[in-house]
Amino acid sequence: MTNSYVDGLRRRTARLRRLDEILGGGDTYRVYLGEYQATKSLLRDATFTPSSRRKLVALLAEQAQQAGWAAFDGGRQADAESLYDESKTAAVEAEDSDLHGNALAFLAYQTADPQMAVEIAASSCEALSAGSPAGVRALLHERLAWACAVAGQASRTERALNAAQAALEERPAGEPQPDWAAWVDETELNIMTGRCWTELRRPLRAVPVLVRALDQYEDHHARDKALYLSWLADSYLAAGEVKEAAAVTDRALNLASGVASVRPRQRLTPVLRELHQYRNVGAVQNVLQAAGA
Repeated sequence: MTNSYVDGLRRRTARLRRLDEILGGGDTYRVYLGEYQATKSLLRDATFTPSSRRKLVALLAEQAQQAGWAAFDGGRQADAESLYDESKTAAVEAEDSDLHGNALAFLAYQTADPQMAVEIAASSCEALSAGSPAGVRALLHERLAWACAVAGQASRTERALNAAQAALEERPAGEPQPDWAAWVDETELNIMTGRCWTELRRPLRAVPVLVRALDQYEDHHARDKALYLSWLADSYLAAGEVKEAAAVTDRALNLASGVASVRPRQRLTPVLRELHQYRNVGAVQNVLQAAGA
């Protein structure tokens, strides 16, 4: 098997990754898992040069992360963790420190213990090298910021967000980014910033940045936009802006309708629960009825 053949497989993986922009993990999991299993079969059965084998093992790590993400999004937590662990092993074998760091970041994202999640996310950033592309550095630092926010570590959250911002600002013109990190940009970072400040109960900081970022975020990213709107609704509630929270929640529910992902409803459930105390407000009544809550 040649390097050019592996390059073709990587391009196929990149094309299939675009499904995640419009479909949930309940729809994409078996597609991504099938690609991962096919690559495992190639590694077992095909003949390689040392270079082509290393590239294919790196692709296996990348595919395991995509399948793990779909599993997580579809509510298959155990499958996700197993795939992230396999990705980490493959990335180490391929000597790909960026994919190794991303596997750790994924593991941190679904770790239930907030302090342990911070430790794992910090390790993901430590895996970065001098040659890591700016998008990868920004991605891992923003995921560290999220872990710190969930753990209630405001100062460390801000430092990680600043590191992610610096990575994007220092990105050399034309620097190639791996496809799995190519989506990281200023809008994505602003959304993560707003999410972090929401978790830290700082609505005055969260609301403006989320509103600006979500105005630029297309509705066809229905799952993700529904998720991000849930944090905006949460911050509006924390600020006492009940009608705005109800309107945003209603929009999020509409976007999430029919998307094969468990996460939007999981995120919106506590928001709806908190809205119950304002059920005498007309806008709240309407959204609670629409949600069946």
